[in-house]
Amino acid sequence: MVLPARVAVVDDHELVALALQSLLAGDQELVFDRHALTVSSLVSSPRAADVVVLDLSLRDGSDPVSNVDALRAWGARVLVLTSAENPYLVRKASRTEALGILRKSAPREVLLAAIRSAHAGQYVPSTEWASAIDSDPLLRAAPLTAREREVLALYASGMGARDVAAALFVSENTVNDHLRRIRTLYHRLGRPATTKVELYQRGIEDGFVPTPTRG
Repeated sequence: MVLPARVAVVDDHELVALALQSLLAGDQELVFDRHALTVSSLVSSPRAADVVVLDLSLRDGSDPVSNVDALRAWGARVLVLTSAENPYLVRKASRTEALGILRKSAPREVLLAAIRSAHAGQYVPSTEWASAIDSDPLLRAAPLTAREREVLALYASGMGARDVAAALFVSENTVNDHLRRIRTLYHRLGRPATTKVELYQRGIEDGFVPTPTRG
């Protein structure tokens, strides 16, 4: 028997949490876990959620990058919700390991499908994410995190995902999550990175993989 995915929400507006709880009520694949006002309060307890729906702009002044990093380190996958009131924060969120950025006004079916996709480790395309990439010059050269650059450098050099995981002391699933995000970002930039050879080429182009030297 497959257990339903546990979903938590971090938002300082209780109405948002109540709306999400109502949205998930009766769903066979998703179950509401808890509501927290801040990321720090959520991750202070042992992980009980598989997916965290994170408000982009919290009133505690926390940064979306550090929030997503903390939730990923906690072990949850992340989906960001925004009212699109702050394009700068949307662009920052697009550079994180969040699996999608959606408007709070998105239809019920879209939100449920996005949460299911996030639980499966799949990226959730959206207008907000595409606009962030198109409007941010920093994203032209693949906005990889420091860990993603490490994964790309090792994987493109010839290592398998299992060997990369052992070298970085992470799970093989984590490495594969990183590789999916790397490929997705390059695809969105119109730069193919489907094969290991293409990943190697993209890494050299962006300076993430050392350029070969002549012996």
